[in-house]
Amino acid sequence: MSDATEANGTAGAAEAAGSGQPGAGAGGRHVRVVLVDDHRMFRTGVQAEIGQTAETGVEVVGEAADVDQAVAVITATRPEVVLLDVHLPGGGGVEVLRRCAALTADAERPVRFLALSVSDAAEDVIGVIRGGARGYVTKTITGADLIDSIFRVQEGDAVFSPRLAGFVLDAFASTDAPPVDEDLDRLTQREREVLRLIARGYAYKEIAKQLFISVKTVESHVSAVLRKLQLSNRHELTRWATARRLV
Repeated sequence: MSDATEANGTAGAAEAAGSGQPGAGAGGRHVRVVLVDDHRMFRTGVQAEIGQTAETGVEVVGEAADVDQAVAVITATRPEVVLLDVHLPGGGGVEVLRRCAALTADAERPVRFLALSVSDAAEDVIGVIRGGARGYVTKTITGADLIDSIFRVQEGDAVFSPRLAGFVLDAFASTDAPPVDEDLDRLTQREREVLRLIARGYAYKEIAKQLFISVKTVESHVSAVLRKLQLSNRHELTRWATARRLV
């Protein structure tokens, strides 16, 4: 199914959602959710894990693969919770949050965002929380814990994977702006992900599997990172990342 077909399908879901609410899951709970992630297989997996509405109470009313699709689908369906990947074509999760700020601020029907990402980097966590997300969990989360996190965010709670909460507390406790690293700013979000995994000792095949991309794409990202940082090999790259505490 093409992205265009997918976007049309989600618009249809918005109309269906307005025609009647399906039965709630265990405990009588019900929440309408949009999945935003640029990896179709990952969205399919999440849908299979949480989208059995009769059992979980979670109704997936739309999906999107990039920023423009996300804004269109969220605006059309007005879900209670959006599961938002941090790194998306078109500007990333922060751009989705910026363009949906009015929906987030709606006092009567707020759309709340829960970041769901492979990245556990402090700058990614802090960026989306400053952008307006209510929480941040990593893709290692279990299905049951993800469902619980969705309902907690729907109720207005802030939800974080355990080690990530410290990043947020430290960031908001400090009155100093974070230092700007001009070298790091040259890299795209995806290049930063690959950089960290390379520095942690992952092989190209492992990185490809972790990020749902091809080995050839990993190689291209590594080449771009080495060129932009003026480094010669992955050993220099590891030392560079370690010196900046990115590992």
